[in-house]
Amino acid sequence: MTNSNPNRRGILAWTLAAFGLSATGRPAIAASLTPSATEGPFYPTERMRRADVDNDLVKIMGKVQEAGGEVFHLKGRVLDANGAPLEGKRIEIWQCDMNGKYLHSGDRQDIPFDAAFQGFGHDITGPDGSYEFRTIKPVTYPGRTPHIHVKLFDGTTELLTSQFYIDGHPANDRDRIFRRLSASDAAAVSMVFVEANGQVEASVDVTLRSV
Repeated sequence: MTNSNPNRRGILAWTLAAFGLSATGRPAIAASLTPSATEGPFYPTERMRRADVDNDLVKIMGKVQEAGGEVFHLKGRVLDANGAPLEGKRIEIWQCDMNGKYLHSGDRQDIPFDAAFQGFGHDITGPDGSYEFRTIKPVTYPGRTPHIHVKLFDGTTELLTSQFYIDGHPANDRDRIFRRLSASDAAAVSMVFVEANGQVEASVDVTLRSV
């Protein structure tokens, strides 16, 4: 005979939640899953990329000049749905330069691309799932709010494509892609800039459904 006492079920659910467990005894989902988003038309192919594709997009190896724009450090961790860190995952970002132009042959805007901006970079997550990029604050692109494109890979397998936004930017509510996000999804991919250790930083964790 099954126990249908709602009070006991409620107490059990509260107890499991308090210890971070689901009804199966497994860890409950630790954070909102990172929402996927369109790749967009300007993902740079390997042929289009600079020779330098490290995690510092502001400084190209061999060049003295640094990229124009407001420099900041984008940090975070890559986690599974239970909040466990994922080591050794490749995270890529790409974005337009300070003039709103992409490092892509398909961007036909009649403006020069910042020769000192890398435009694309990658990092490999550490044992704690951490990643870090040095880049510039994204700027508006025709028809889009400021954003940074993000891809996650496990080897050659793509795990996620998403976009990061500036928290509270006035153009967000006019952006067709941002407006599709729920409040919780928007919060999961929003960058809040803070001063820390003498530099500007933003932290965004990437939480994957499965690996």
